[in-house]
This record gives sequence, structure tokens and C-alpha cells, in this order.
Amino acid sequence: MGLRQFLIDAWGWLNFKPVYADPTTGDPNRRAFPSAYATWVPEEDTRRLAAYTVLAAYDGGQAGELAEVRDGPSARERREYGDPAAFVDAITSDVLGDEQRIVVAGTEPDDTTTFDEEARAVQEDLLTWAEDEQLAMRMQQAERKAVGLGDAIYRVSWEPDKRRPVVRVMDPGFYFPILGDDGGEFPHRVHFAWEIPEDKRRGLKARLRRITYELGPIRPATVSGADRRGRPLRAFVGDEDDPQLTPGDTADEHGRIWRQYAWNDEPSDLTCYLTDATWLLEDLERTDDVDNLPMGKATYAQRGDGEVLDALDLLIDFIPVVHLPNTVPGAEEHWGKASLAAVLQIMDELAASDTDAARASATTGIPILSVSGLQDGRASVQVEPGTVFRLADGGRMDVVNTAPQLAQLLATVETLRERAAVNLRLPPIALGTQDPAQLPSGYALKISLGPLDKLIAAMRLARRHKYQLLLRFVQRLFIAGQHPDWIGRGVHPANMVFGAYTPTDRMGVLEEVATAYAARLISLETALRMLAEGGWPIEDIPEEIERIQSRAFDQAAALADATGDAAAVRDYLGMKPADPEQIPAPVLPGPSGPPAAEGTGVDAGQQQSRSPVNS
Repeated sequence: MGLRQFLIDAWGWLNFKPVYADPTTGDPNRRAFPSAYATWVPEEDTRRLAAYTVLAAYDGGQAGELAEVRDGPSARERREYGDPAAFVDAITSDVLGDEQRIVVAGTEPDDTTTFDEEARAVQEDLLTWAEDEQLAMRMQQAERKAVGLGDAIYRVSWEPDKRRPVVRVMDPGFYFPILGDDGGEFPHRVHFAWEIPEDKRRGLKARLRRITYELGPIRPATVSGADRRGRPLRAFVGDEDDPQLTPGDTADEHGRIWRQYAWNDEPSDLTCYLTDATWLLEDLERTDDVDNLPMGKATYAQRGDGEVLDALDLLIDFIPVVHLPNTVPGAEEHWGKASLAAVLQIMDELAASDTDAARASATTGIPILSVSGLQDGRASVQVEPGTVFRLADGGRMDVVNTAPQLAQLLATVETLRERAAVNLRLPPIALGTQDPAQLPSGYALKISLGPLDKLIAAMRLARRHKYQLLLRFVQRLFIAGQHPDWIGRGVHPANMVFGAYTPTDRMGVLEEVATAYAARLISLETALRMLAEGGWPIEDIPEEIERIQSRAFDQAAALADATGDAAAVRDYLGMKPADPEQIPAPVLPGPSGPPAAEGTGVDAGQQQSRSPVNS
């Protein structure tokens, strides 16, 4: 007797579905997930790709269609009313918050730092770039994939025509990193691969496209060319005995080539190569996988500027790909976990209860009648509005009332929905299903949002370093692309700051901040940051500080009394330094008083006695 395989891995939470995991082998159903069993897909990625398909089916209300492969046509009768998609949308909105801001270190000084003019310029350029690149929309795309599937991918590249880096969101099902023993946080080779179906109209056969980024030793310079059959490829400049180097590169006595990148202190012997190639599926052997394809049968793509993408040297020492996990991966793991992973069984029960409720509502809206003793002797009768029954003596009519069963089913549906929300740590107030007037106080609201606070904190922790990496790559690509505004600049630490995600009591936040600031417990910078996080419309904290200080004459007077430094006061008020030629001579108080006005004939003593202040 064969024993059932007990498989625990990153996708083990889906083993309860027979269509996903065969009871004996643990492998996904081949008919349900044919793309996961393509010959070029590595065996270790089969369960991951099948899991993405299952999650996408729940999100799209198509889980019944997927189950039909194993359970037959009856599986399509299940009702799916969009509860998984509603949960995914709610969590995505909470993770992103009501706004997303790029903050560069040195642009929001505290008591220990000062403004950095270059950092301010970098932040302004990054904000302009984010607007041009529609970064907010890209983040919406990526975050929904991360929450719904567990992973999302950003791909950054320099666009010569646009003169800026461009960001694209890739489906994680196309992502095939070559991971090392350390879990592959920074793999040295990354593939994006997908099949292109046959196009009979245009006479195109089924193909496989693969985009590869790989870190490798710097090689001599290459140029775009073609082989004897006219296929585009890259060729080395010069002859084999005396190859030419890319301008700026140097070779040592061992033949290793070194390059000084603007963002590094020391030279590096690594660069990133980009390859974009296509194969006919009929040319691939069963032994070929995504990392081992016959390059002799590949057709290479060309970039907009004419460069052939055959191991094109990108002149950078990093792979411009950012993997965004939904959760903090386990030790030595690479993949995130979908938010619905823990409640998929509840989603099945919810769909089953919705299906039963839909069937019960039919018998409640059109009740079942039992009629006996009809005068015409008919065994059955069609009931319509206005129907009159003529019953003989002893005849009777009974109605089968299914309303109590329907009410119980609807109550079960609500119970399951609440159970899913509890397991997802989404309180009713966050889903918009609770009347805010029922909350006795703001403190009660804060307590009810406690589980959601912990959930979002953990999810944002998984994203913090990834967005720092994305903004670092963008700055490096600006520098590598020799954009005029970035020449001579360095790479500055930058963060993506997410806004508030919960309802806030603005007046309560204002009272709290005002009390703390008046008691000198927090700085003005911290106070404004707390107000911004509490929903107050403060877009630029440094600019808001300048506006406040330019009108804070009482504080300026206190600064003058404390320091006696007129220049510091003018700087505090945001005023330009005074012209030394226009500064009046100081008038020092003393027994003699101010000097007499020229030509008045009044001495100093008379002026002092007539002063209304002294009088």
C-alpha cells in the first residue's frame, strides 16, 4: 500500500486542494496547470507556478472553473461573489496608505542634522521622475500582485529615448531567478521567460521568449553585428589577439578588466549583461530548461537605439531587478506568502454556503406547495399568480416554508466572512462594515485596529529595504546614463514613506502634538511629521518649517535675546543677510543718552528729559 506523501514547503498551505496536490505524489494536476509542466520550466518551479494560478483563479472568481478539471461540470455551479478580491483590495490599500512619498536623507533635518542642498535637489529630481514614470500606478500594480500572489517584480532599465530610467512591473510567474545556497536574496542571474502562442494569421509559430540579466566579469568591448545568415548578434571590437576595451576600463597583468563606477569607491571587475532572445518551441529539447537553452538557435532582439541584446554590457555592476515579497521570507527563503494563503479553505466554505443560499432562495421566492383533494382530480398543478384551487371536501393545501433555512445559511455566510476577516487581521472598521458611531471613543477605535497595525507593520517591513533598493537603482541609472542634472552627484539614501491607512481623529492628533510641542518634548520637525501622518495636508515638511519660522517673530525675538546674533535671527526668519553698509550704528544706553541731532540746537540732556519714555 502506497503512503500519502506529506510535503511541507513554501506552498504547502495549498495541499488541501486535490487539484493542486495529488494525494500520492503531491504534484499539481497536469491538465489544470499545463503551463507549469512546460518542458523548459524547472521542476522546482512547478508548484510555485501552479500556486499562482490557483490564487489568480480565486481573485478572479474562477475557482470553480479550475475545480471543474478534476470534479467535473458540477464544480462550475458554485457561487463566487468576489470576497477574495475584496480582501485583496482592502489589504493592498492599507499597505500603500493614502499617499506615497519619496524622502531622501538630509531633506528633513532634526536637531542633529542640517539641510543638504544636494539631497534636496536629488529628492526634487526623484519626485519629478516618479511623476513622469507614473510610479504611483506602478506601485498599485506591483502591490496588488504581491498581496494576491505573494510576490511582485520591478524591472528597471535606462531608456535612451526618454533619458530616464523606466520601471515595469512583471508577473512573478515569468520570474526565474537562479538562487544560491543563501536563499538568493541577490541572485547573480535572473531570467524572465514566457511562451508566445502560435499566430496562424501572421504565420508565426509558438515561441519562447527569455530576458536574462547576469552579473559576470567585464569583457572587451562589443558592437552590434550579424552572422552569416543575417541574424543580429554582438561581436568583439578588434581582433582576437588585441581586443579593445570599453573607454574607461583598464586591464591588469592577469588579464582581468576593471572599471570604476561613479557610485563605488573601489574599481570593480563585474558588470551586468542583458540578453533578450526568442526560440521556437519546436527547436527545444526535453532536456532544455530556462537556464540551459540552445543559444545557437536563438534570435536576439534589438533595443530602440539599435543595440543588439546579445550579452549587452549595461555598464552597471548590479542586476536592475527588485523582487518584492508580500511577507518577510523565512530564513534562507526567497518567496513571499499570499495574504489569502491562511483563509483559502474559508473561501471554499464561503463559496459553498453562497451556493446553498442561492439554491434555498429559489424555493423561498417560489415556495413548494402541497395540494390534495383537487376537484378535477389532477395529480399536479402549475401555480401562477391568480391561480384558484377548487378543493373537494377534506382537501387541503400546505406550503413548505424554507425561509428559516435560508436565514440560517445567510447567517453562516456572515459568520464565515467574519472568521476570514479575523484570520486576515482585518477589523470591521477597516473593511467599512462597521458603523463608526458605534465606537465609544477614539481610544476604542485604536484598540480595535491593533491587529491591523501589526499586520501592516510586518508587511511594510518586508518592503522597506526593497523600495530603498529600487530608488538606489534609479539614481545609479541616472548617473550611468550621464543625465546632465546628475553629473557629479552621489547616490543618496532614499526611502518610500507610506501614508496613513486607518481613520484618524485629526483634532485628537492636533491636541496631542500641540501639547507635546508646547512642553518642548518634541521638535518642530517631529510635530509636523506626526501631523502629516495623522492626515493633515502637509506636503513638504522642510518648506512648511520655513513658512512657520518666517512668521515666528516671538521666537525670533527670543533668539535675539538669547544670542544677540542678528545674522542668526535673519537666517531663522528666512531673510537674506543684511548689507553691511546699511546696518545702522548701535545706540548704547547711558547717562548721556543719544547724541544730539545735527542742526537742532538741543543738547543730549534736553533730548533725554523730553523723551516720553523717560517722562
